[in-house]
Amino acid sequence: MSTAVSRLARQYGPWALVTGASDGIGRAFAGYLAGEGFNLVLVARREPALVALATDLQRAHGVHCRVLAADLADLEQVRRIAEATNDLDLGLLVAAAGFGTSGRFLDGDLGIEAEMVDLNCTSVAALAWHIGPRLVQRGRGGVVFLSSLLAFHGTAHAAHYAATKAYVQSLAEGLRAEWAAQGVDVIASAPGPIRSGFAARANMQMAQALPAEVVARVTMQALGRKTTVRPGWLSKLLGWSLAMLPRWGQVIVMTQVMKGMTAHQARSGSRATA
Repeated sequence: MSTAVSRLARQYGPWALVTGASDGIGRAFAGYLAGEGFNLVLVARREPALVALATDLQRAHGVHCRVLAADLADLEQVRRIAEATNDLDLGLLVAAAGFGTSGRFLDGDLGIEAEMVDLNCTSVAALAWHIGPRLVQRGRGGVVFLSSLLAFHGTAHAAHYAATKAYVQSLAEGLRAEWAAQGVDVIASAPGPIRSGFAARANMQMAQALPAEVVARVTMQALGRKTTVRPGWLSKLLGWSLAMLPRWGQVIVMTQVMKGMTAHQARSGSRATA
């Protein structure tokens, strides 16, 4: 059991709020931050999974955990999360909850697409709006937004998901500039394919996927140093190579990449449903 407090915890702690903590990237961030000595507020819809994670982290790292089961697509529940943490010295927000869809836009379910906007965009803005004043008031803090490799250009076969991540990327860049003078660091993490439940839910087949734990570690190491971090060699390579192309060229290249990830849908007639 570790009780040491790291530089990150001294700078941004003692409490961190992590959304989407029950699995995938959110769970990886929770594990990494617990190892750094942060006490954690764990947020996701599945309370049993959160309770099990909290028990594991408390046993392994000696940190305190608070579990808040909530559907972040509901703005009232986002407000309740903020209220339920008012008694904590919260210094770090990791907005990792989200999901994606893939396939032809017109084949999608409008209700699911709208839910994706609510979770990927509206809830992120609401969390920043509720938690941001507390970080500004204390004069130090950090915010991590989950962007994507697809956030920087339109991408056919994931057009709407890419658009939601473009929103997150832009929000992170703007808030970093707004809050820097108040001592609040903001970063957008823009990984490529990740080994998590995301691919199955988005109905994508991802080769060369990066472990979620690497995303968490690389992102936290870059917080306060960069506006955007691109975890993984694929994200870096595509970022460098695409920067040499005009915008329309970037769209063509990324469309071909996405075609490879969704080719099985054409063969099976399937599409992401959640």
